[in-house]
Amino acid sequence: MASPRVWPTWCLVGVGWLIARLPWAALFPLGRQFGRLALRLGGARRHITETNLRLCFPELDSAERKAMVQRVFEAVALGTLELCVAWLNPKRGQRHPVRVEGAEHFHGALAEGRGVVLLGAHFAVMEIIAAPLVNLGPVDVMYRKNRNPVWEWVQVRGRRHYFDGVLERKALRPTLRTLQAGRALWYAADQDYGPRHSVFAPFFGVSAATITATTQLARHSGSPVLMMSQHRNDADRTWTLRFEPPLSNFPSGDELQDAVRVNQAIEAAVRRRPEQYLWLHRRFKTRPPGELGLYGP
Repeated sequence: MASPRVWPTWCLVGVGWLIARLPWAALFPLGRQFGRLALRLGGARRHITETNLRLCFPELDSAERKAMVQRVFEAVALGTLELCVAWLNPKRGQRHPVRVEGAEHFHGALAEGRGVVLLGAHFAVMEIIAAPLVNLGPVDVMYRKNRNPVWEWVQVRGRRHYFDGVLERKALRPTLRTLQAGRALWYAADQDYGPRHSVFAPFFGVSAATITATTQLARHSGSPVLMMSQHRNDADRTWTLRFEPPLSNFPSGDELQDAVRVNQAIEAAVRRRPEQYLWLHRRFKTRPPGELGLYGP
């Protein structure tokens, strides 16, 4: 944590601490400017985003796709500033206008007493909805460990301001204990972790390596699974947290069919605000046997 190797990371954390104390009126335009700067400098991520949008929205012409790429970078940059507020100024992170839709689905699932799997995805809006989420009921969160010890400390400490349980994604037993205790578990099932423990299911019509963890969690715990999404309302600078009804007959006994339904649920949520999804990720990195890569060398 004190090694010179991580000093640049500590400097970034310091900048984030200062950003977290700026007024929202400054954060929104600042996020857009940072996004445009990242778009100009982020050649590889820009290429990944352009490729993803070309594959998933073939109906867009080149001008429309270019405009959406810019909106994606702006949304992700603003989401990063929101993260600074949530993690580095938590008292302020608990005071902002969030509308909740479908709370009855969440409360109904919790009332069954079998825990709840909150199926999430990597939207540009992530951490800023933590406070209103935990105000609705007992929720723990699953995360991926970071190799950088400073980032690891910051993300775990930041999330513990809100969540009692911050569980590393490979910690299966604590995860199952959370569900068996009747708590909800929020985790994202939309990234490409390679072929192991994955099946190929369509996402926006493109075959995508889809982890089967959702099926495994539901099978071992008996917990209902429901989609949770969140987005930013730029017009009035508010946020919306949305719950869908639990997936029926899930798990079905067919991992591929379950993966199809998971991707359909995520896709439906993404389509409501497509520019607020993390298209910078190589979602289609792993290809079925015999298929060429989609992102180039």
